[in-house]
Amino acid sequence: PELPRTGRGRHMLGESWRGEELGTAQALHGAACGVDATFRRAALDADNVVVGIGRAAEELHAVIGGLSYRNLDDEAAFAGVNTTTEMLAQVVADRLVERVRAGGLGDGARGLTGIAVTLRESHLAWASYERSL
Repeated sequence: PELPRTGRGRHMLGESWRGEELGTAQALHGAACGVDATFRRAALDADNVVVGIGRAAEELHAVIGGLSYRNLDDEAAFAGVNTTTEMLAQVVADRLVERVRAGGLGDGARGLTGIAVTLRESHLAWASYERSL
């Protein structure tokens, strides 16, 4: 069985979307999201953890910090892209995977098999993205 470990963070950003189906979200608007990252592995490491929660939280906060308090429409990486909650969950997951592969979560994190990221705008509005390593 896979064993999960979750870290949390928050971010605020500005964005606008394109597409009539998105209604009033087409105008520039702000969003505040809670961010949950779940790290998965098949078995506990030698220290009996999935991943060190302190290091995981530091890396999650670094990734979120790169997105917070910005108008994403002004960021080159998001030019012409609808920065939906789903898309941002994917970006956070992908950036966390980059940090795992770079050793940012320590050698024990090399046994991770997957990461899931959930962005919650409210108890009614949230989206998740999950990927394997």
